[in-house]
Amino acid sequence: MKIFDTGDVRLHYRVDGPDDGPTVVFANSLGTDMRLWDPILPLLPAGLRLIRYDKRGHGLSSCPEGPYTMGGLVTDVERLLDHLKVKNCLFVGLSIGGMIAQGLATKRLDLIRAMVLSNTGAKIGTPAMWDERIAAVKSGGVEVLADAVMERWFSDQFRATPELELWRNMLVRGEDAGYAGCSAAISGTDFYTPTSGLRLPTLGIAGSEDGSTPPDLVRETVDLIPGSKFHLIRKAGHLPCVEQPVEYAQVLTDFMKSTGHV
Repeated sequence: MKIFDTGDVRLHYRVDGPDDGPTVVFANSLGTDMRLWDPILPLLPAGLRLIRYDKRGHGLSSCPEGPYTMGGLVTDVERLLDHLKVKNCLFVGLSIGGMIAQGLATKRLDLIRAMVLSNTGAKIGTPAMWDERIAAVKSGGVEVLADAVMERWFSDQFRATPELELWRNMLVRGEDAGYAGCSAAISGTDFYTPTSGLRLPTLGIAGSEDGSTPPDLVRETVDLIPGSKFHLIRKAGHLPCVEQPVEYAQVLTDFMKSTGHV
Protein backbone atom coordinates (compact mmCIF):
# COMPACT_ATOMS: atom_id res chain seq x y z
CA MET A 1 0.00 0.00 0.00
CA LYS A 2 1.37 3.39 -1.01
CA ILE A 3 0.20 6.98 -1.18
CA PHE A 4 0.92 9.39 -4.04
CA ASP A 5 0.23 13.11 -3.66
CA THR A 6 -0.95 14.48 -7.01
CA GLY A 7 -1.06 18.03 -5.68
CA ASP A 8 -4.87 17.92 -5.51
CA VAL A 9 -5.47 14.62 -3.74
CA ARG A 10 -3.53 11.84 -2.02
CA LEU A 11 -4.19 8.62 -3.89
CA HIS A 12 -3.87 5.22 -2.28
CA TYR A 13 -2.44 2.75 -4.78
CA ARG A 14 -0.89 -0.70 -4.96
CA VAL A 15 1.42 -2.37 -7.46
CA ASP A 16 1.69 -6.16 -7.67
CA GLY A 17 3.97 -8.17 -9.94
CA PRO A 18 7.32 -7.46 -11.61
CA ASP A 19 8.31 -3.90 -12.52
CA ASP A 20 9.08 -4.96 -16.08
CA GLY A 21 5.88 -6.92 -16.67
CA PRO A 22 3.09 -5.86 -19.05
CA THR A 23 1.06 -3.28 -17.14
CA VAL A 24 -2.63 -3.60 -16.37
CA VAL A 25 -4.33 -0.69 -14.57
CA PHE A 26 -7.67 -1.15 -12.79
CA ALA A 27 -10.18 1.60 -11.98
CA ASN A 28 -13.13 0.57 -9.82
CA SER A 29 -16.74 1.61 -9.57
CA LEU A 30 -18.62 4.21 -7.56
CA GLY A 31 -18.87 3.10 -3.93
CA THR A 32 -16.10 0.47 -4.07
CA ASP A 33 -12.37 0.45 -3.46
CA MET A 34 -9.51 -1.46 -5.06
CA ARG A 35 -10.59 -4.68 -3.34
CA LEU A 36 -13.20 -4.95 -6.10
CA TRP A 37 -10.55 -6.71 -8.19
CA ASP A 38 -9.40 -9.23 -5.56
CA PRO A 39 -11.54 -12.10 -6.92
CA ILE A 40 -9.95 -12.03 -10.38
CA LEU A 41 -6.28 -11.17 -9.78
CA PRO A 42 -5.16 -14.71 -8.82
CA LEU A 43 -6.79 -15.98 -12.03
CA LEU A 44 -4.81 -13.74 -14.41
CA PRO A 45 -1.58 -14.79 -16.18
CA ALA A 46 1.64 -14.64 -14.16
CA GLY A 47 4.17 -11.89 -14.80
CA LEU A 48 1.80 -8.95 -15.14
CA ARG A 49 2.42 -5.61 -13.42
CA LEU A 50 -0.95 -4.95 -11.79
CA ILE A 51 -1.75 -1.41 -10.67
CA ARG A 52 -4.82 -0.60 -8.59
CA TYR A 53 -5.82 2.65 -6.93
CA ASP A 54 -8.64 4.22 -4.94
CA LYS A 55 -10.09 7.22 -6.73
CA ARG A 56 -10.57 10.39 -4.72
CA GLY A 57 -13.12 10.13 -1.95
CA HIS A 58 -12.92 6.32 -1.91
CA GLY A 59 -11.00 3.67 0.00
CA LEU A 60 -7.84 4.97 1.65
CA SER A 61 -7.41 7.96 -0.68
CA SER A 62 -8.11 11.43 0.64
CA CYS A 63 -11.54 13.00 0.22
CA PRO A 64 -11.33 16.58 -1.03
CA GLU A 65 -14.42 18.73 -0.85
CA GLY A 66 -16.73 18.11 -3.81
CA PRO A 67 -18.28 18.20 -6.23
CA TYR A 68 -15.73 16.47 -8.47
CA THR A 69 -15.42 16.60 -12.25
CA MET A 70 -14.59 13.78 -14.62
CA GLY A 71 -11.68 15.85 -15.86
CA GLY A 72 -10.32 15.93 -12.32
CA LEU A 73 -10.69 12.17 -11.91
CA VAL A 74 -8.90 11.61 -15.22
CA THR A 75 -6.09 13.95 -14.20
CA ASP A 76 -5.68 12.09 -10.89
CA VAL A 77 -4.90 8.77 -12.57
CA GLU A 78 -2.91 10.46 -15.34
CA ARG A 79 -0.57 11.92 -12.72
CA LEU A 80 -0.34 8.58 -10.91
CA LEU A 81 0.58 6.71 -14.10
CA ASP A 82 3.17 9.35 -15.03
CA HIS A 83 4.62 8.98 -11.52
CA LEU A 84 4.83 5.21 -12.03
CA LYS A 85 6.33 5.70 -15.52
CA VAL A 86 3.53 3.75 -17.17
CA LYS A 87 3.23 3.59 -20.97
CA ASN A 88 1.09 1.38 -23.19
CA CYS A 89 -0.95 -0.19 -20.41
CA LEU A 90 -4.14 -2.17 -20.63
CA PHE A 91 -6.65 -0.04 -18.73
CA VAL A 92 -9.60 -1.88 -17.16
CA GLY A 93 -12.36 0.42 -15.93
CA LEU A 94 -15.66 -0.60 -14.37
CA SER A 95 -18.60 1.81 -14.17
CA ILE A 96 -17.18 5.27 -13.34
CA GLY A 97 -13.80 3.59 -13.87
CA GLY A 98 -14.85 2.92 -17.47
CA MET A 99 -15.70 6.60 -17.88
CA ILE A 100 -12.26 7.49 -16.53
CA ALA A 101 -10.79 5.06 -19.09
CA GLN A 102 -12.58 6.81 -21.95
CA GLY A 103 -11.45 10.22 -20.73
CA LEU A 104 -7.85 9.12 -20.26
CA ALA A 105 -7.69 7.46 -23.69
CA THR A 106 -9.00 10.66 -25.27
CA LYS A 107 -6.45 12.80 -23.42
CA ARG A 108 -3.36 10.58 -23.23
CA LEU A 109 -3.36 7.76 -25.74
CA ASP A 110 0.37 7.30 -25.08
CA LEU A 111 -0.56 5.79 -21.72
CA ILE A 112 -3.06 3.22 -23.02
CA ARG A 113 -2.62 0.60 -25.74
CA ALA A 114 -5.96 -1.14 -25.10
CA MET A 115 -8.91 -0.74 -22.76
CA VAL A 116 -11.72 -2.72 -21.19
CA LEU A 117 -14.98 -0.85 -20.66
CA SER A 118 -16.81 -2.93 -18.09
CA ASN A 119 -20.37 -2.17 -17.00
CA THR A 120 -20.14 1.43 -18.08
CA GLY A 121 -21.34 3.91 -20.67
CA ALA A 122 -20.35 7.03 -22.57
CA LYS A 123 -23.15 8.63 -20.55
CA ILE A 124 -24.78 7.11 -17.47
CA GLY A 125 -28.16 8.22 -16.17
CA THR A 126 -29.49 11.77 -16.21
CA PRO A 127 -28.50 14.90 -14.26
CA ALA A 128 -31.89 14.84 -12.52
CA MET A 129 -31.35 11.26 -11.36
CA TRP A 130 -27.90 12.05 -10.02
CA ASP A 131 -29.11 15.26 -8.35
CA GLU A 132 -31.70 13.21 -6.50
CA ARG A 133 -29.11 10.67 -5.42
CA ILE A 134 -26.64 13.34 -4.29
CA ALA A 135 -29.36 15.08 -2.24
CA ALA A 136 -30.26 11.78 -0.58
CA VAL A 137 -26.64 11.11 0.38
CA LYS A 138 -26.15 14.60 1.74
CA SER A 139 -29.25 14.34 3.91
CA GLY A 140 -29.08 10.72 5.09
CA GLY A 141 -25.73 9.28 4.06
CA VAL A 142 -25.04 6.45 1.60
CA GLU A 143 -26.92 4.09 3.94
CA VAL A 144 -30.27 5.41 2.64
CA LEU A 145 -29.35 4.21 -0.86
CA ALA A 146 -27.65 0.96 0.10
CA ASP A 147 -30.46 -1.54 -0.42
CA ALA A 148 -31.40 -0.10 -3.80
CA VAL A 149 -27.74 -0.08 -4.84
CA MET A 150 -27.36 -3.75 -3.91
CA GLU A 151 -30.31 -4.57 -6.19
CA ARG A 152 -28.61 -2.82 -9.11
CA TRP A 153 -25.19 -4.29 -8.34
CA PHE A 154 -26.02 -7.96 -7.91
CA SER A 155 -28.21 -10.74 -9.24
CA ASP A 156 -30.97 -12.24 -7.11
CA GLN A 157 -28.84 -15.35 -6.50
CA PHE A 158 -25.88 -13.38 -5.16
CA ARG A 159 -28.03 -11.18 -2.94
CA ALA A 160 -29.19 -14.36 -1.18
CA THR A 161 -25.62 -15.21 -0.09
CA PRO A 162 -23.74 -14.04 3.03
CA GLU A 163 -21.12 -12.37 0.79
CA LEU A 164 -23.57 -9.57 0.04
CA GLU A 165 -22.73 -8.06 3.43
CA LEU A 166 -19.11 -7.55 2.40
CA TRP A 167 -20.09 -5.29 -0.47
CA ARG A 168 -22.86 -3.49 1.37
CA ASN A 169 -20.40 -2.71 4.15
CA MET A 170 -17.82 -1.46 1.64
CA LEU A 171 -20.42 0.89 0.20
CA VAL A 172 -21.84 2.32 3.44
CA ARG A 173 -18.49 2.66 5.21
CA GLY A 174 -17.14 4.83 2.44
CA GLU A 175 -17.10 8.61 2.53
CA ASP A 176 -20.50 10.18 1.87
CA ALA A 177 -18.72 13.19 0.38
CA GLY A 178 -16.70 10.94 -1.94
CA TYR A 179 -19.82 9.17 -3.21
CA ALA A 180 -21.62 12.48 -3.76
CA GLY A 181 -18.56 14.08 -5.36
CA CYS A 182 -18.08 11.24 -7.86
CA SER A 183 -21.82 11.14 -8.56
CA ALA A 184 -21.54 14.76 -9.65
CA ALA A 185 -18.67 13.82 -11.96
CA ILE A 186 -20.77 11.11 -13.63
CA SER A 187 -23.74 13.48 -13.90
CA GLY A 188 -21.69 16.00 -15.86
CA THR A 189 -20.18 13.51 -18.32
CA ASP A 190 -21.20 12.77 -21.90
CA PHE A 191 -18.42 11.02 -23.80
CA TYR A 192 -20.38 10.01 -26.92
CA THR A 193 -18.46 12.38 -29.20
CA PRO A 194 -14.91 11.93 -27.82
CA THR A 195 -15.28 8.15 -27.46
CA SER A 196 -16.47 7.87 -31.06
CA GLY A 197 -13.13 9.35 -32.10
CA LEU A 198 -11.04 6.71 -30.28
CA ARG A 199 -9.07 4.10 -32.24
CA LEU A 200 -7.62 1.48 -29.93
CA PRO A 201 -8.42 -2.16 -29.13
CA THR A 202 -11.47 -2.13 -26.85
CA LEU A 203 -13.46 -4.81 -25.08
CA GLY A 204 -16.85 -4.18 -23.54
CA ILE A 205 -18.05 -6.40 -20.70
CA ALA A 206 -21.64 -6.37 -19.44
CA GLY A 207 -23.64 -8.27 -16.83
CA SER A 208 -27.01 -9.68 -17.90
CA GLU A 209 -28.64 -8.54 -14.63
CA ASP A 210 -26.96 -5.14 -14.38
CA GLY A 211 -29.44 -2.57 -13.09
CA SER A 212 -26.99 0.35 -13.31
CA THR A 213 -25.50 0.02 -16.81
CA PRO A 214 -27.60 -2.50 -18.76
CA PRO A 215 -25.95 -4.56 -21.52
CA ASP A 216 -27.46 -2.41 -24.28
CA LEU A 217 -25.76 0.69 -22.88
CA VAL A 218 -22.38 -1.04 -22.71
CA ARG A 219 -22.76 -2.39 -26.25
CA GLU A 220 -23.86 1.00 -27.58
CA THR A 221 -20.77 2.59 -26.00
CA VAL A 222 -18.17 0.13 -27.29
CA ASP A 223 -19.83 0.16 -30.73
CA LEU A 224 -18.69 3.79 -30.98
CA ILE A 225 -15.14 2.45 -31.36
CA PRO A 226 -14.44 0.59 -34.63
CA GLY A 227 -13.25 -2.99 -34.22
CA SER A 228 -14.33 -3.25 -30.58
CA LYS A 229 -15.46 -6.52 -28.99
CA PHE A 230 -18.33 -7.18 -26.60
CA HIS A 231 -18.92 -9.95 -24.08
CA LEU A 232 -22.04 -10.56 -21.98
CA ILE A 233 -21.62 -12.36 -18.65
CA ARG A 234 -24.80 -14.09 -17.57
CA LYS A 235 -25.99 -14.47 -13.96
CA ALA A 236 -24.14 -11.29 -13.00
CA GLY A 237 -25.12 -7.72 -12.22
CA HIS A 238 -23.05 -4.54 -12.17
CA LEU A 239 -19.94 -6.20 -10.69
CA PRO A 240 -19.38 -9.39 -12.75
CA CYS A 241 -15.78 -9.62 -11.54
CA VAL A 242 -17.31 -10.41 -8.13
CA GLU A 243 -20.15 -12.70 -9.18
CA GLN A 244 -18.43 -14.55 -12.04
CA PRO A 245 -14.67 -14.09 -11.46
CA VAL A 246 -13.57 -17.15 -13.43
CA GLU A 247 -15.39 -16.09 -16.60
CA TYR A 248 -14.37 -12.44 -16.14
CA ALA A 249 -10.68 -13.35 -15.76
CA GLN A 250 -10.82 -15.66 -18.78
CA VAL A 251 -12.41 -13.00 -21.00
CA LEU A 252 -9.81 -10.49 -19.82
CA THR A 253 -6.96 -12.96 -20.45
CA ASP A 254 -8.25 -13.79 -23.93
CA PHE A 255 -8.42 -10.06 -24.75
CA MET A 256 -4.86 -9.55 -23.50
CA LYS A 257 -3.65 -12.38 -25.72
CA SER A 258 -5.53 -11.01 -28.75
CA THR A 259 -3.89 -7.60 -28.30
CA GLY A 260 -0.41 -9.00 -27.65
CA HIS A 261 -0.38 -7.81 -24.06
CA VAL A 262 0.68 -11.23 -22.77
